[in-house]
Amino acid sequence: MEGAKVWLDKSIDIEDALVVCCFPSVGMVSSVVAHFLIDHLELEFVGGVAHPKLPAICLIQDGVPLPAIRAYSGKPVCKIEGCDKVVLLMSELIVPDPLVHEIVSELFAWSKNEKAAMGVLIDAFARKGMKGGLPTEPMVEYEDTEAIDVLGVAATPLMNELLEKMEIPLLEQGVIKGMTGAMLSEGASRGRNIMSLMVEADPRYPDAGAAAVIIEHLNKMLPVIDLDHGPLLEEAKLLEEQIRGMMEGAEPETTPSTNSMLYG
Repeated sequence: MEGAKVWLDKSIDIEDALVVCCFPSVGMVSSVVAHFLIDHLELEFVGGVAHPKLPAICLIQDGVPLPAIRAYSGKPVCKIEGCDKVVLLMSELIVPDPLVHEIVSELFAWSKNEKAAMGVLIDAFARKGMKGGLPTEPMVEYEDTEAIDVLGVAATPLMNELLEKMEIPLLEQGVIKGMTGAMLSEGASRGRNIMSLMVEADPRYPDAGAAAVIIEHLNKMLPVIDLDHGPLLEEAKLLEEQIRGMMEGAEPETTPSTNSMLYG
């Protein structure tokens, strides 16, 4: 195999789909959100993204080995016009910088060819005065409030209007790195309907409270109902144990390079 490749089950049709992307973020927010959506929207594993230079690692879940960058799909109907299904892309792996643009380019080519409707990128930034420790951590300027703050970034005027309807303030100044930054930049250049929802999170532990705020906003786009913080808190604990177990099980000689690309 040469270069990046998106592979999905041949039976999966993503035309008019909302593609939700959850790559590593401060407070493990993106992973908590992704697992919540998989469970509550009953999404099923349908494929992933491969690249010959990605670290040789897989996630074992319920006894099943899964690729580092995974795709899930289901039948829930979006609440926004022009969208009738959901595709979720998620990973606990921090994509190495040299591979980001190639993988992003392949994702855009795939989504255009398959006629996906729009994309939402889930991300998080550390609370004022804290540092998350991730190399892809966003650097943002925002007005800190007593509530858990949420910011939005839109690649097109249409997505800007959607953020306004969702009553999410726009990020005015900042630097966004990694997959989220590259996809927003590419989306703006190509005129593709993509936006990011970014939430203030505590970087010291899996922040289920921040994830719950993101879910509440996604509820305006997806049929997610009866949000209960209890399952989210439990999910965060299980996720942390799972990822730390993966890291501890790595071979000693590969631990430094592998761990630096994972949550923890």
